[in-house]
Amino acid sequence: MAELNLGKGLTAGKVASNVQKKLTRAQEKVLQKLGKADETKDVAFEEGVINFTKQYAEGSKLQRDLRAYLEAVKAMHESSKNVQACLADMYEPEWYGKNEVDSIVEDCDVLWTDYHQKLVDHALISMDTYLGQFPDIKARIAKRDRKLVDYDSARHNYAATHKTKKKDGGIKITKPSSLLERATPGWAQGILSAHNVAQSSLSRSQAEEELERAQKVFEEINIDLQEELPSLWNSRVGFYVSTFQSLAGFEEKFHKEMSCAACLFVCLCLVYLTLFLSAFPPPYLGALSFSLSNLSLLFLMSLCSQDESAAAAAATPEEVTATEEVSTPAVAAESTEAATEPAEMPPGFMFKVQVMHDYAANDTDELEMKAGDVVLVIPFDNPEEQDDGWLMGIKQDDWQQNKENPTKGVFPENFTQRL
Repeated sequence: MAELNLGKGLTAGKVASNVQKKLTRAQEKVLQKLGKADETKDVAFEEGVINFTKQYAEGSKLQRDLRAYLEAVKAMHESSKNVQACLADMYEPEWYGKNEVDSIVEDCDVLWTDYHQKLVDHALISMDTYLGQFPDIKARIAKRDRKLVDYDSARHNYAATHKTKKKDGGIKITKPSSLLERATPGWAQGILSAHNVAQSSLSRSQAEEELERAQKVFEEINIDLQEELPSLWNSRVGFYVSTFQSLAGFEEKFHKEMSCAACLFVCLCLVYLTLFLSAFPPPYLGALSFSLSNLSLLFLMSLCSQDESAAAAAATPEEVTATEEVSTPAVAAESTEAATEPAEMPPGFMFKVQVMHDYAANDTDELEMKAGDVVLVIPFDNPEEQDDGWLMGIKQDDWQQNKENPTKGVFPENFTQRL
């Protein structure tokens, strides 16, 4: 008789087998919780699962925040586009630079679109790819837990069958325990006992096969996960660095280009303002022959000079004299400092760096540094000895105090900032 087909490849036999497995696992977990059955523990693997859960949660949060950031960029793009369109409409056609203003508005729109697209291509898509591997590993970890329960159950079943074998020893006929045994004649009791022995041996053999099969399935998935989980955990550092580096680089470039567009727009407005005011030339504007690149700076400087002239005109003669007397020594001091500025530098001096973080020397050839120190960078005696990311230098204070025999040493470049 054919088995009942329940659809999608399921049969009554498979359903019954799955139900039996779930019941066996549930029974095993209850016995383990009650302390009546020991549980296989793997501390290193459990730590790997904790790290995996933490890494998955952090990645999911970063993905949500990145999507929110992209939505904010999109909203800011729309708002900026509306504001700039309003300014372009207000900028009348006969005003100077109308075509340039329209071009700037279009360029800003392109910059926003390009910025958003780069974030999607190089940050969001890579983030989705990075997180795409977690659901499969999570499902395999859950499967590994189920197979571990099956292995423990098979191990306990095997131990129980061998324990029964030891207790039985040589099987002797005792009181019949079933109707069949009670109905069996005395001369047939030996045959029935032999049958029971054969059944016991068969059960022990089945228990051993079940244990070997459960152990093999568990070890296959366990070994794979023990290799993958540490590798996945270590990969997070490189991925985070790459992601944040891309975000910072795109944002920096975008703001620089937007700043250039904004400066150009301001210069166009100042040109028009200059042309408009040329009909009523105030004293501080002077000639209109300066270049467009220096327009905004000259305009602000002229306003500042006008304020200083007005303040000087309002000052009393005594105040002017006092000011001149005070400023004279200051100018002299500045000129003295300027004269002594080109101080003597160590041979081969290349440039100066300022220490941003304390650095404790780990070897005799390294330079001990404190945050705020200024270091004079010099070339290595043997260029082949220079490692990537390391510089040779002399602390400026040490050089000024002891030029004949200053202490020089190597130090990590990423602890300093070039002046």
